[in-house]
Amino acid sequence: MKAIILSAGQGRRLMPLTSNMAKCCLTLHGKSILEWQLNQIAKCEIDEVIVVTGFAYEMVDTIVDKFKGIKVRTLHNPMYAHTDNLGTCWEARAEMDGPFVLMNGDTLFEAAVLQRLLDSEKSFSITLATNAKAHYDLDDMKVITDGDRLLKVSKQLDISLVSAESIGLMVFDERGAKAFTGKLEEMMDKSDALKLWYLSAIDQLASEGLAGVCPIDGLSWCEVDDAADFAAAADVVESWVG
Repeated sequence: MKAIILSAGQGRRLMPLTSNMAKCCLTLHGKSILEWQLNQIAKCEIDEVIVVTGFAYEMVDTIVDKFKGIKVRTLHNPMYAHTDNLGTCWEARAEMDGPFVLMNGDTLFEAAVLQRLLDSEKSFSITLATNAKAHYDLDDMKVITDGDRLLKVSKQLDISLVSAESIGLMVFDERGAKAFTGKLEEMMDKSDALKLWYLSAIDQLASEGLAGVCPIDGLSWCEVDDAADFAAAADVVESWVG
């Protein structure tokens, strides 16, 4: 199976750390965020990784060229400065030609998280890894579910109805891949397409009954959005060293 990592963004909330480098190139305990991701992916049933690049892509290319342990290559999104991640997914649509894993370039996870997602019973064509917690903030990509069926995914949801948050990691079967790329094509024709997140496409597909969830509660993961997240991530990955 193929994995696609969305790493085109600069990570402006991490400025000045990201003034001259992509967020995925920031280092934690001697390894870039991207290397941490690739090391964990290499432990799972993934054959190839495509890293979609944008800002400071040359640095990402250098990391990828030096990485050993799994087949990995980059795909540049020349429109990264003008699009949100829906556009980045659209740029990579030709790679979505069969079952694949999609992940955000700032989601860090131990291999057990990805393996649980891959091993989970697939009742739906698209399955999102989710994590439940006691409190949710405005920046969390929240989900509403009915059992293992995904009903809604958005940052703007009624907190009283929220079941968990999407961690930015999901798997598509062949039908899900076709539905997702079709939805990307449809949404990119809209006037506001360049401002949309790809999860708005997943939200629409969920309303068609195509998406479900795989809880990964209890496993180790984090995301890196800002300086506080970056500091916390150092503690998380320290437990994976060795």
